Amino acid sequence: MANFFNEMTEHETDTPAGVREHYRDFHQWLQQQPADTMARKRAEADLMFRRVGITFAVYGDHAGTERLIPFDTIPRIIPAAEWAQMQTGLVQRVKALNMFIHDIYHEQNIIKAGIIPAEQIFRNAQYRPEMQGIAVASDIYAHIAGVDIVRAGQGEFYVLEDNLRVPSGVSYMLEDRKMMMRLFPELFARNKIAPVDHYPDMLLDNLRSVAPLGVDDPTVVVMTPGMYNSAYFEHAFLAQQMGVELVEGKDLFVNDNLVYMRTTRGPKRVDVIYRRVDDDFLDPLAFRADSSLGVAGLLSVYRAGRVTLANAIGTGVADDKSVYPYVPDMIEFYLSESPILNNVPTYQCRKPADLSYVLANLAKLVVKEVHGAGGYGMLVGPASNQAQIEDFRRRLLANPGGYIAQPTLALSACPTYVESGIAPRHIDLRPFVLSGKHISMVPGGLTRVALGDGSLVVNSSQGGGTKDTWVLEKTDAFGGDQ
Repeated sequence: MANFFNEMTEHETDTPAGVREHYRDFHQWLQQQPADTMARKRAEADLMFRRVGITFAVYGDHAGTERLIPFDTIPRIIPAAEWAQMQTGLVQRVKALNMFIHDIYHEQNIIKAGIIPAEQIFRNAQYRPEMQGIAVASDIYAHIAGVDIVRAGQGEFYVLEDNLRVPSGVSYMLEDRKMMMRLFPELFARNKIAPVDHYPDMLLDNLRSVAPLGVDDPTVVVMTPGMYNSAYFEHAFLAQQMGVELVEGKDLFVNDNLVYMRTTRGPKRVDVIYRRVDDDFLDPLAFRADSSLGVAGLLSVYRAGRVTLANAIGTGVADDKSVYPYVPDMIEFYLSESPILNNVPTYQCRKPADLSYVLANLAKLVVKEVHGAGGYGMLVGPASNQAQIEDFRRRLLANPGGYIAQPTLALSACPTYVESGIAPRHIDLRPFVLSGKHISMVPGGLTRVALGDGSLVVNSSQGGGTKDTWVLEKTDAFGGDQ
């Protein structure tokens, strides 16, 4: 018996009796498709993605600056009731995280209550003392959150991490859906699959809702570091889909404590900046003086409440992996509720007892840098050799506070096209939660898939692929009648 939860089948057998109810109609359809037809459709998808330019830049990749993210034509399907519970848990979590960030930069009640040690905040590389006491629009800091969810055990959902700085991937969610509708229109004609194509409209409404006080018709822009950024396709895509300008720092300037955009018709005031530039590079007068990506004086306008930045400066203090273990405590502290979505059990290597356990069990654990991202700077114990384990042991002993460790979860798997045919591959899910006047989200998210046999690393930068995520609009079987 497989030791992981299979999203499509309940047993190792691929017979109809072993297929989960919400997958049965799709499974039956898939069984009827000739192998050469599906191979042709996959090749067609690759060709169209290349033509559109849906690529991911990989820094330090000598083979080329851009790669196509592999796309799989077998969707990940989530029944309506399952999604409803997940959505409720996500709304709860993001609400508490926003309250936490506001608290950290204002009253600091959670520190005074002894729930989170002060050094975990004030010594955190993502804490921005410049944000202390600043009033931000609607008290919202993480306007766009990408929360990574995994499934393990008997099918329980866990939050793996919270991405609150500049979360990426939503363009791939949208393009994957567009591709599936183009390749297999018959599936969408006969089944109730919740739409996701209205996300850009929701995002624009959300950004407009948090404009500075007194601005009734705000000008929104997307700010990118430029075409060499790994997610540049997404920056350009979202600006185009929302119908707003894509700008770089050099296109903006500050005058009379307002931000302006250079246009062919002269300067135009900018009210909301959806920034895809890291904190350090936003304002050379306040952060890194050598930054050519930011806007000189931007922080002073922000402090005066005359421009909104999404996400806010300093949100990274809440998505740091050393703060992650405290999120369930935040939910109970701020909302007086029990967490709906569980964290993965986490060992904090700064604690001597936890460090001792981790050092004794490196071969069984996943060890991560607290500031790491993109699948870099981590050890997957069961997939590592002795030399790699010993190298990480030295790193841990040199800087225990820089790491956390977690059990190696047997992530759920979904059937995926690989060279040998269809085989289970491990997946995760990144839903995107929008916070403004209200908290909203489209039903679904970006399903990432680890394409290597047995691999648990789903990140695009590490060779992972993506799937379309279907949330059913009915609670009965996929394709059934009520």
